[in-house]
Amino acid sequence: LLDRILVVLCDAIYAFPSLLLAIVMSIVISKGQSTLVGGILATSLSITVVFVPQYFRVIRSEVVRVRAEPFVEAARVIGVPTPRILVKHVLRNSTRSLPVIVTLNASEALLTLAGLGFLGFGIEATAAAEWGYDLNRSVADVTSGIWWTSVFPGLAIVLVVLGVTLVGESLNDLADPRLRARKRL
Repeated sequence: LLDRILVVLCDAIYAFPSLLLAIVMSIVISKGQSTLVGGILATSLSITVVFVPQYFRVIRSEVVRVRAEPFVEAARVIGVPTPRILVKHVLRNSTRSLPVIVTLNASEALLTLAGLGFLGFGIEATAAAEWGYDLNRSVADVTSGIWWTSVFPGLAIVLVVLGVTLVGESLNDLADPRLRARKRL
């Protein structure tokens, strides 16, 4: 029953566009008032709500797959206690793909953060530096002919997202032996 409820909840969260859901969550959490701590809390919680269903689905599918493996059944047959099977066999083998997913989602989370800042729903601009807010402010400058104010925050977003994505792809290549075998040929 709990599994069904969580799957339906995650599917419901997936039904919304991620930026729209992050905006709504940010407004609901901060109650429309943005302070430094409240803005950071609202932004981090809204981005967490957007990405938690993906982690839940990946871990759930891995647990279902690993639970059916013969080594788990063999541990059960020889009398290994259930908590030990869950921690040593199932959990350890189910979380191998998490570092890859974290790094690949980090780039999308950075873009969501920049989008929230650009739209004015992120961290309060006077309390902390935010590239999305800086891009928003530079829109008026670009129409006045001062184009370079948008270059640096935009370039910073692009470079950080590209760097995090490349780290994620490298981790994916290291974690998947099939990809390493193809590169050797």
